[in-house]
Amino acid sequence: MLAIVAPGQGAQTPGFLAPWLADPASARLVESYSAAAGLDLAHYGTEADADTIRDTAIAQPLLVGAALVAAARLGEVAPGIVAGHSVGEFAALAIAGVLAPEDALRLVRERGLAMAEASAARPTSMTAVIGGAADEVLAAIDAAGLTAANNNGSGQIVAAGTVEELEALAANAPRRARLIPLSVAGAFHTVHMAPAVARLASAAEGVAVSEPTSSLLSNADGAVVASGADALERVVNQVANPVRWDLCMAEMAAAGVTGLLELPPSGTLTGIAKRNLKGVELFSLNTPDQLDDAAEFCRVHAQSTAESE
Repeated sequence: MLAIVAPGQGAQTPGFLAPWLADPASARLVESYSAAAGLDLAHYGTEADADTIRDTAIAQPLLVGAALVAAARLGEVAPGIVAGHSVGEFAALAIAGVLAPEDALRLVRERGLAMAEASAARPTSMTAVIGGAADEVLAAIDAAGLTAANNNGSGQIVAAGTVEELEALAANAPRRARLIPLSVAGAFHTVHMAPAVARLASAAEGVAVSEPTSSLLSNADGAVVASGADALERVVNQVANPVRWDLCMAEMAAAGVTGLLELPPSGTLTGIAKRNLKGVELFSLNTPDQLDDAAEFCRVHAQSTAESE
């Protein structure tokens, strides 16, 4: 079974979109998606520096736009499962046919602006906790008043909250754990993002949705989402709720995924999968010269699903 996944914020690097702009068909898609997002994705994906594309309002549509360009250029593929990490869920909804790509980009631009605005209300941030016993890590996060905003599986949990709470965690770090402060604008996927949920919910009113054409996994609980309306409601609410990527991977394993392809800018989710989905073949798609190999990878693993039915 084939799984296609889209990365979340933090995966972007300066210039990562340049190879796609050298491909005429991809460049036309970038232009179209830039118009939908109201943002010059070509500029930010090729010329902007790391600090500029770290801005939430820029990073989020840039990531979703890049994933959707690559997905479109893959051609007709038949994933058994589609999922996205955090903002990557908007790309996943479009790939699964729930949202038109243009609507996904319009909404994700609003999401980025709303989250940037919410982040400005109070100094908040996030810290990755690497290693340590999971129960001890979660207990330390809770004791500091923080939220386990991302649970990315074996050995990686991200804590989020106020700067003071993160300092308290650093002063009482879990045993055998390494703390890495993340360069992000705020405490994403926590109560601090509640104002962004309201703004995004308003933007989502009246947006047309369709039923998923693949098994679409939710960051909330790893469950397969039953309807397009539910999928949209979930991604709106997810802004202020933890990402359970560990549960998404558990569902992939239970469903019998044999191949996982990560859309650009890739590497983060395939790296996590390497530690958590033993025996699953991985493909990290980053440049258009990989498209033929990526399409064959998709064909082989989609075919394995068809043969088992």
